[in-house]
Amino acid sequence: MREPRAEAPEGFVEIDGAKLRLEDEGRGFSLLLVHGWALDLDMWQPQVVAWVSRWRVIRYDRRGFGRSSGAPSLGADARDIEAVVKRLNLERVALIAMSQGARAAMHAAAGPLRARIACLVLDGAPFDVNDAGEPEVPLVRYRELARTRGIDAVRDEWQRHPFATLTTRDPAAHRLLALMTARYPGHDLVTRPHAVEIAGPSVERVDVPALVLNGVDDTPRRRAMGDELARVLPRAERALVENAGHLPNLDNPAGYNQLVESFIERHAAPRTRESTDA
Repeated sequence: MREPRAEAPEGFVEIDGAKLRLEDEGRGFSLLLVHGWALDLDMWQPQVVAWVSRWRVIRYDRRGFGRSSGAPSLGADARDIEAVVKRLNLERVALIAMSQGARAAMHAAAGPLRARIACLVLDGAPFDVNDAGEPEVPLVRYRELARTRGIDAVRDEWQRHPFATLTTRDPAAHRLLALMTARYPGHDLVTRPHAVEIAGPSVERVDVPALVLNGVDDTPRRRAMGDELARVLPRAERALVENAGHLPNLDNPAGYNQLVESFIERHAAPRTRESTDA
């Protein structure tokens, strides 16, 4: 992985009372990238470097994360995706969403926005149907830790979680992840729990081509969720990224990019009149 490049000029877009940090680079077919929990738009640096010369790459900090304002809410996240697409007048777009962000992307793809979505990449997506046991991310504990010891204690504990652990030895990837973790503000840990959670979408309504990805070394539970999600989505493909854990775009950017690029190239063609009328 290359060293993080100088940041592109960033802007902010105001949506429903929040100012979302947004970067919009390149030209051509549009990709909208949605980050996961405790991360921000900089997680996509290796993808921007690879894709900006051929596609329009748009990424933003979800509300309450990174440098975006607003109260974190997965329900609002789905509405924000729709608002960004409409604000930028994206007639056709590929949504590439990671982990918690993938849940919001599925909701967006199941709603009015689905006519504009050419395809959907779901990277490490949670899928809670028939899922039992302890929560994968112990938000209750993290909320208590934030209350009693502060957000730095949460960050220290989170960086040892399997979801925040890299398999690569690339120092640039480790520095980038450490930078994002250090600036995770923890706003979602002090909001009401019901403002953070959202039920899974009706997957039969996510009727767009979808690529369900996991790293080979992602947790067994999250890989099983990916298997089940790919099984029940109407138009899904399944792929695993070698030499990668829960953050495959950072662990193995070349392998991740190759899988995503191949998928997007097959679905980036303009919608035909017949499919528009269907």
